[in-house]
Amino acid sequence: MTIVNGKKGKVQCIDDEILKKLSLPTRNKFLSYNLANFLKSEHLQFLKQAQAFFENFEKDNCITHNEDFYEWVPEIGKHGYISRLHKFEKVNLNYEPYGMTAEFMRILAMEFFDPQLTMSTGATAIAVNPILLHNDDVEVRLRAVKELVTGEKVGAIVITEPERGSDAVRMQTTCEELEDGSFLLNGEKIYQTNGSKAGWAVVYAVSEKNNGNTMAQFLVDTSLNGWTAERINIPWTPRMHIAKEYFNNLRISSNCVLGKPGEGRSHLFEGLNLERLTIVCLNIAEAWNAITHAVIYANMRKQFDKEILKYQGVGFPLADLWAQTTSLTLATLNVSKMVDDKLEQLGTLPKDFNLALGTTASQLKFLSAKLSERVVYECANLMGGAGVCDNTLMQDLLGISRIQEIGGGTRQVQSHIMTTSLRELFKLL
Repeated sequence: MTIVNGKKGKVQCIDDEILKKLSLPTRNKFLSYNLANFLKSEHLQFLKQAQAFFENFEKDNCITHNEDFYEWVPEIGKHGYISRLHKFEKVNLNYEPYGMTAEFMRILAMEFFDPQLTMSTGATAIAVNPILLHNDDVEVRLRAVKELVTGEKVGAIVITEPERGSDAVRMQTTCEELEDGSFLLNGEKIYQTNGSKAGWAVVYAVSEKNNGNTMAQFLVDTSLNGWTAERINIPWTPRMHIAKEYFNNLRISSNCVLGKPGEGRSHLFEGLNLERLTIVCLNIAEAWNAITHAVIYANMRKQFDKEILKYQGVGFPLADLWAQTTSLTLATLNVSKMVDDKLEQLGTLPKDFNLALGTTASQLKFLSAKLSERVVYECANLMGGAGVCDNTLMQDLLGISRIQEIGGGTRQVQSHIMTTSLRELFKLL
């Protein structure tokens, strides 16, 4: 076995000199150079700090990126790289910097290190949000937040059901309230990232099937009797656990009810904007990772005694992909700053701003998912065989980019949201 660029391949397909340049430290430099002029000093410093952590983590642990990355989560969480969306003062973490922009930087640094790990930890970070928002100073909820953020446990957010897909409102999973205020959950969910690895999960159910107005939201300890999860085989993400869950009289105590029947629907939608913006950051990070690979390779690989970047068939399309990715990055940084400013000033997102943000988040999610898929594929194509062999992380990027238009609401759902917004805007004329 040959270990190259921190990636274990059975056969070395890429020249030693090029592989050395494709290393994580070199790729991180390329990203930093591209973003340095657009970031506040605190965010650039945090990006470089996170990059250094993952460079050292890869080197010290001889990472091949074929390992079970869930084993890395406790160490990564201990150093504060599971989520930076909040300061987490209530659980005595007090992260600095924090916010949407800081979360973007965390995602970029982790993505360059290991794309599948990044997608997995994104699901944990998203699961933290509703627990923190509805903690009500309840001990078990705050404990769950801290265990998830520090990497003691993995998280999942459990919404999608078989035969329902994007129709998240007409759920079949039921919750029955008992006399002591606890609930019994029965039903099935599917396609949850981390579902079969999660220690804590945020689960949605209805007291009346197909009636979203009776939806409730629960914090679930997956060690309880009545929870079962099976891993689904998703060939494009072979190291990540995506699961189907079964609830058989799963009893949830009253202190783990984040939202009673009738409250769950608003709780579900209040978190979608930040969830989708997180996915946007992930999509853009994937595009940057692919471009970085392709730029380094095209500047070193020679054909007919000339670096292939100098040929218009390689250099021009690569420049185009770079321009598109940079433009969408700047748009996302601008939206992230607006979110950060509102949260800093008011402690929450104003209702009108949050409503407008819903459309913006869908627009960015729609565009960034398409961008990620195209950029990754085209960069792999421009690299030729080097882009599709197992000597680099490109194969992980190719796999993940294929499912990004599905997760967090399909492309068609985002189009529906945007179309509805156009109709509402017309009514104001």
